[in-house]
Amino acid sequence: MAAISLAKVNKHYGSLHHAVKDVDLEIADKEFVALVGPSGCGKSTTLRMIAGLEDISSGEIRIGGKVVNNLAPRDRDVAMVFQNYALYQHMSVYDNLAFGLRNKKVPERDIKAAIDRAAEILGLHELLKRRPRQLSGGQQQRVALGRCLVRNPLVFLFDEPLSNLDAKLRAQMRVEIKRLHAQVPTTSVFVTHDQVEAMTLGDRVVVMRDGRVQQVGTPLTVYARPVNRFVAGFIGAPAMNFVEVTVGEGKVSAPDLDLAVSEPSGAALQRYRGRKVVLGMRPEHLVLGEIAGRSFEAAVEVVEQLGSEILLEARLGATRITVARVPAEASVASGDRLRLSVPPGRLHFFDPETDEAIAGS
Repeated sequence: MAAISLAKVNKHYGSLHHAVKDVDLEIADKEFVALVGPSGCGKSTTLRMIAGLEDISSGEIRIGGKVVNNLAPRDRDVAMVFQNYALYQHMSVYDNLAFGLRNKKVPERDIKAAIDRAAEILGLHELLKRRPRQLSGGQQQRVALGRCLVRNPLVFLFDEPLSNLDAKLRAQMRVEIKRLHAQVPTTSVFVTHDQVEAMTLGDRVVVMRDGRVQQVGTPLTVYARPVNRFVAGFIGAPAMNFVEVTVGEGKVSAPDLDLAVSEPSGAALQRYRGRKVVLGMRPEHLVLGEIAGRSFEAAVEVVEQLGSEILLEARLGATRITVARVPAEASVASGDRLRLSVPPGRLHFFDPETDEAIAGS
């Protein structure tokens, strides 16, 4: 068993910077968890504390039920894949894969068996005699994965391993990592600033901000039921639209906007009646045409033709909004006024002072 447990983990850098704040997190055996958030949110520091590359200031970290606070990285039985691959350039791919095992005095026949297995899984057989400089970025990252795989660790740790790759290679490597986890289910923690990577790879997603965990849940949960405005705006591409509205009887209103609110949001919003709240609408949930009581008009400012669909930038009163998933064949031009609708169940509401979610409708 290789479950990971973090209890009230903190990291201070002197007295001026509190990088990680009271992180509580339970990661199940063989689970793949993605830590995601903007630069400086504490996700990489959290990963490095799990690996033992950073000391913790307070709290407790357990791996496989064992407290590892004071264990050296080599004694934690974890393998880490770095952003920069960290391959030995003067060694062949085979020797890079064998290096860690040889340091542990593993018999050469066992090393060969482990490398053959990793090469089969990752498609490295034809690369084993090459040097890292003779490989593409994607191939080097596969070698870095293979070097971890041959060790058969309790835990895989990934520190933004795809950020140096171009968009096509990132997509390919996401598939490789997903396939690897399916073939060799190992407890894995993956750090990224890219919410697409987090959503496509993670069994669960941990959203962090300013050193604190904001929400933990499945990709669908953090997308459909964000706990606050930050999570709502960070998860999803394009980002959620936010409009300040006033709560009325069974509806919310703003300049050029008057939307009916259905249950359970109607009841949840009643304590805000006559007050302002923040309305959230995902760009992909806005549709062309009329839905009774749930429509509004917006002025198109920018049209982006993406081939399979159109992305619109429009103005609703004084607020700019994004509209996605418009059919590619739609006849839309800058300056047009469009009737847009929000289907039931696609509205989000947030407290304007706390930014906490109120309800969805």
